[in-house]
Amino acid sequence: MSDMQIEMIVDEQALVGEGPVWEPKSSVLYWTDIRGGRYFKYDPATNVNETIHNGIFIGGAAVNKNGGLTFGTWEGVMLWRSDSDWQWLHHEPEMRERMQFNDVTAGPDGSFYAGSYFEDAPRGELLRFNPDGSHELIADGFGISNGMGFSPDLTVFYHTDSLAGEIYAYDYHAATSELANRRILVKLDPNEGIPDGMTVDGDGNIWSACWGGAQIIQFDPDGTEMSRIKFPAVQTSAVMFGGEDLTDIYVTTATFGTGDPITDNDPPAYHSISNRGGQLFRVLQDKVQGKPEFETDFHWS
Repeated sequence: MSDMQIEMIVDEQALVGEGPVWEPKSSVLYWTDIRGGRYFKYDPATNVNETIHNGIFIGGAAVNKNGGLTFGTWEGVMLWRSDSDWQWLHHEPEMRERMQFNDVTAGPDGSFYAGSYFEDAPRGELLRFNPDGSHELIADGFGISNGMGFSPDLTVFYHTDSLAGEIYAYDYHAATSELANRRILVKLDPNEGIPDGMTVDGDGNIWSACWGGAQIIQFDPDGTEMSRIKFPAVQTSAVMFGGEDLTDIYVTTATFGTGDPITDNDPPAYHSISNRGGQLFRVLQDKVQGKPEFETDFHWS
């Protein structure tokens, strides 16, 4: 893409910066440091990035229609307003070992999609938590259950398995929330990095952050590459549209592994860029517009 400006917003030295979500009502961006146990709120009007939570590891979040945020944590699903005002939605002992969540998104029906991840164990799951309190297993057997989103016409749901290097497309039936016919949409070459967090723009194109690739890549709904944006940080981890017109592109990065020796198996970006990440970046452009994210619809008790 031409006519764009990439700027580093803040350097929080986030171990695993992830999960950016734009809140249009207050015009702020929320994002997480998963392995640092910190959760941030960035206000573009003041250029202040504030730590609003410190403690439980948060894989991702969605804005909640009835107030606060819905967190997908490493211990379960939580409704949160502040560290002194929160409640668990799902924290059952028998479910806890399945609830180490790595990435999340809200569905058009107010539900919460959350993907789990366990180190060195390809048994990650994709779960859906419904506003009526029920939950269900959508799919399992993933190495790293990751970035997800919906097409603008609500006929397709996208989901990423980073360990497999694949982005999947499912048929989505909005009337019933049923997902069917999973197929591989994108298979990324390991030299490009691994597909991580993602979002979908207003035209239905998929934007995937490539961990280890120092880039985000735009794909059309058929999985064909359209464009890519390079960053001065190797571990680009997630991407989200924000700003008044949803034309600003926010990208999180991760410093995890800094100091580890580079091996021949690492993508080329590790050899050419010394900064692994930990910063929040913003791309200023006006060619592509995002679409509003859905909100969860959970009620506080």
